Amino acid sequence: METVLLTGAASGIGRATARRLARGGRRCVLVDRNAEALASLADELGATHVLRVADLTDPAQIAALAEGLPPLHALINNAGMTDDSNQPIIGLAPAGWQRLLDLNLHAPGRLPLALRERLVPGARIVNVASGAGLRAIPWRGAYSPSKAGLIAQTRAMAKAFPAWRFTVLCPGFVRTELVAGLIAAGRLDPARAVAKIPLGRLGEPEDIGCALAFLASAESASLTADLLAVDGGSSVFGGSQAYAPSPHAPMACDTPLALRVRGPWDGPRQDAAEGYPALLDTRVLASPPGRRLEAIVQAARQAAPDGPGSLTLLLPRDQDETWEGAGERAAARMLIATLACEWGPKAARINAVEVPAGTDPATCLPLLRFVAGAQAQYLTGQTLGSP
Repeated sequence: METVLLTGAASGIGRATARRLARGGRRCVLVDRNAEALASLADELGATHVLRVADLTDPAQIAALAEGLPPLHALINNAGMTDDSNQPIIGLAPAGWQRLLDLNLHAPGRLPLALRERLVPGARIVNVASGAGLRAIPWRGAYSPSKAGLIAQTRAMAKAFPAWRFTVLCPGFVRTELVAGLIAAGRLDPARAVAKIPLGRLGEPEDIGCALAFLASAESASLTADLLAVDGGSSVFGGSQAYAPSPHAPMACDTPLALRVRGPWDGPRQDAAEGYPALLDTRVLASPPGRRLEAIVQAARQAAPDGPGSLTLLLPRDQDETWEGAGERAAARMLIATLACEWGPKAARINAVEVPAGTDPATCLPLLRFVAGAQAQYLTGQTLGSP
């Protein structure tokens, strides 16, 4: 049985992730500073799991976590906090600034080092950053800087510690207790937030929990990208036209995948006949340089979604990329992002997975099933494998 250490486990995204991991048969080491909420979660999940009450702003408490733990196959650094002072950065109290940095930025770096004797070779380390780390959000104090720092720190640690596999996940607006508090305090207008989200809804904790459980699994091994934005498309949207709330309720994450395949493919051609409708199109793989954008448009035109579902494209990634190829590849990524923004109001998603030249696409099948399916209903406009 694989064991995953999960911080910030007692509420919000952490609680949803713990439930997902437990349903998947994994043992959890659940870490949180809220002992009462942690005990309640443990009662729900059962006696298999290990509890650790700790304040991760304290390096000494981080160092003590390793004692008595079983070997760890994954570490999910989910614990974090926001700044609720609604003040400019120069008005922040030094103690509050430091505490936020200690939890959001320093703890995810300290934890792998404290647990290095417990982490198995090839352990997956997943850090939860935020869309706020991809763009500045004023009046949130040090939050955006701390999450931008975490993204860069994760990438640097991946190079410094190649024995472990690092990924950083950037959620968008998620309907957690923290976001509910911002809404109640008048610091977040949900209508204005939704207006910037192509899929027309705030994310649910289960959306992010499903993604974290996947990234912390061996099935994510073919994911070469080091950042995954699960945000309903908000990070790729740059238009001025506001989105209306979606009329489509999300399906259950465990909805079977009804996957169809178009294009040259030696793998399965059809999954379940009913379930979450998904199309995998492989025609771009067979398209020569200079014709790949046309092939993407053809695939999108043929898919022509009019309701919830997904189109996932396989794209080639040339080892010796020319300057013409670099331009076409960047245009392809932006084309997929643009289609995602246009399709969002239908709850239709489009993503792509790049396959290096000479790679058997079948090796990507677990990743493709995740991206195409109901577990990734808040993932759209992404080209995985891009630098």
